[in-house]
Amino acid sequence: MTANGNTKLWGGRFTGSLDPIMTQYNESIYFDRVFYDQDVRGSIAYARANVKTGILTEHEFSEIERGLNAVRKEWADGTFDIKPGVDEDIHTANERRLGEIIGKDIAGKLHTGRSRNDQVATDMRLWLQDQLEKLEGFLVDLLKVMAARAEKEVEAVMPGYTHLQRAQPIRWSHWILMYASFFASDLQRLRELKARVNRSPLGCGALAGNPFNIDRDAMAKELGFDGLIMNSLAGVADRDFVVETLQWGSMLMMHMSRWAEDLIIYSSGEFSFVKLADAYSTGSSLMPQKKNPDSLELLRGKSGRVFGQMAGLMMSVKGIPSTYNKDLQESVEPLLDHVKTVGDSLQIATGVLSTLTILPENMLKSLTPDMLATDLADYLVRKGVPFRETHHISGQVVALAEKQGKPMDQLSFEELQGVDRRFEKNVMEVFDYQKSVEMRSAKGGTSRSAVMEQIEAVKKALSGE
Repeated sequence: MTANGNTKLWGGRFTGSLDPIMTQYNESIYFDRVFYDQDVRGSIAYARANVKTGILTEHEFSEIERGLNAVRKEWADGTFDIKPGVDEDIHTANERRLGEIIGKDIAGKLHTGRSRNDQVATDMRLWLQDQLEKLEGFLVDLLKVMAARAEKEVEAVMPGYTHLQRAQPIRWSHWILMYASFFASDLQRLRELKARVNRSPLGCGALAGNPFNIDRDAMAKELGFDGLIMNSLAGVADRDFVVETLQWGSMLMMHMSRWAEDLIIYSSGEFSFVKLADAYSTGSSLMPQKKNPDSLELLRGKSGRVFGQMAGLMMSVKGIPSTYNKDLQESVEPLLDHVKTVGDSLQIATGVLSTLTILPENMLKSLTPDMLATDLADYLVRKGVPFRETHHISGQVVALAEKQGKPMDQLSFEELQGVDRRFEKNVMEVFDYQKSVEMRSAKGGTSRSAVMEQIEAVKKALSGE
């Protein structure tokens, strides 16, 4: 407690007390306490470095380290007693409790030359590093399931869609690998993001730097950072690493939402391409026959939640002057919720995909001969006819089939020749869905060999190649 009775770390200048609502409005302890371990780690590294500056003796450092480890244990055990109105944030709470354990004379030296401005930035980066490692693991798990299912179910053929209209036959595995391609890019972006998060602001002070020539490199190395933020003003002002995390999560959830939408459609009675496991479905309180894809609908819905967090934080940050301003406190809660939402979503998506059942016979039934109209045009291209002409000819065949009220493959050879004399008897071989997918063997296509090549590309992406 300061001479005027104020318990705040910043209380020396202030003689009046805060409005109780302002106290509640200002405090962050009930959400930033999640950083307790990172705050302790950063404080121990800072104290160790201050032995070399002469601020602390070896004995004082030993006592601070002992006390901080005791504080960490209380948090871990759930026995830490938060003092409402006193413990403004995790930094204040930890330092207050440290003073109670080892005495305020030694504990009071810990904060020499540092500020909560560089503390919170350090804590957030350390915490986020750990969380991004977990998210990477979840994303890798999803991609592994995608690659495994694509390889196992490579023979299943289904309609491919543009504009939600049946377009051309593709392999089910090719559809899976479209999203695997998106998620593999997300994995690459996540690994790039991790490198930018992994820089230390510790030792930047409130804004102008440390006046005791503290060894920032040694602290960064102890905490596992790969480097430093080299400008002290930037060190305390920067929340780009939070914004970028939210941008990354929003991109991933955009892909997740599209994936979920496809599976919602494919699991409907009108399609019945896939069947979700009971573990990821719910029923209706009124209609006993219903099996609702709630897991997928929640994935689609939560994408809006994470987009909002990203946009909200960018609006909070865009008008802030240099360097630290309390507006930056608004970066913590969206980050915490965003990371949890994305992590939970990845695990749910992996569970959905690893347990759903495909129904290849229904996929096959949904294929129609008109989806081979491009193959019919390609048949004439191979005979030297310009594609623009073959496209028109194939369109005439489609129109004839519609006029006759029968599928294209049931038109007679004579009827096809009536459209164009260059059709030969082997033209009927065009109406083969397996042949159609196998013809598209260029890299990235839907033939078996092209799909297997894509699976290998996903596996390489997992290993960082």
